[in-house]
Amino acid sequence: MWPVIIILILIGLVMLILEILILPGGVAGVVGFCLMVAGIWTAYTNEGAVAGNITLVVTLAINIIGLVLALRSKTWRKAMLSAKIDSRVNVVDPSDLQIGDIGRTISRLAPMGKAIFKEKYFEVSTNTEFIDQNEEIEILKIDGKKIIVKQKK
Repeated sequence: MWPVIIILILIGLVMLILEILILPGGVAGVVGFCLMVAGIWTAYTNEGAVAGNITLVVTLAINIIGLVLALRSKTWRKAMLSAKIDSRVNVVDPSDLQIGDIGRTISRLAPMGKAIFKEKYFEVSTNTEFIDQNEEIEILKIDGKKIIVKQKK
């Protein structure tokens, strides 16, 4: 009967790990907890009180050790992204662009996309319409780092 008890408890632990890392929502965690309880209950009913107590203590110890290891910061540092984003969105210099400047779209503006003005690439947006790729555009407004354009007709 020990193989059944051990398998129930191990599958319960795996389900709890899946709950934490992959399948949030509670179902896998509840199933895992129930499987561990079933393993401990089976140990009590089939192997006796001493074996049940030992199984309970070992299962609790494994869960506590796993919880302590999971809460350590080194554990999660390995799972985190460490790349830092140091790029910026448009750094618009007012002397470079002015209202009325003509440029060309590099991508479709729906409503945002890329355009080129004076040999420099910028992220631009339109107020209402979509503008296809490789169309002439005109700057309507420069609001901080946001460039509003319209299609030149």
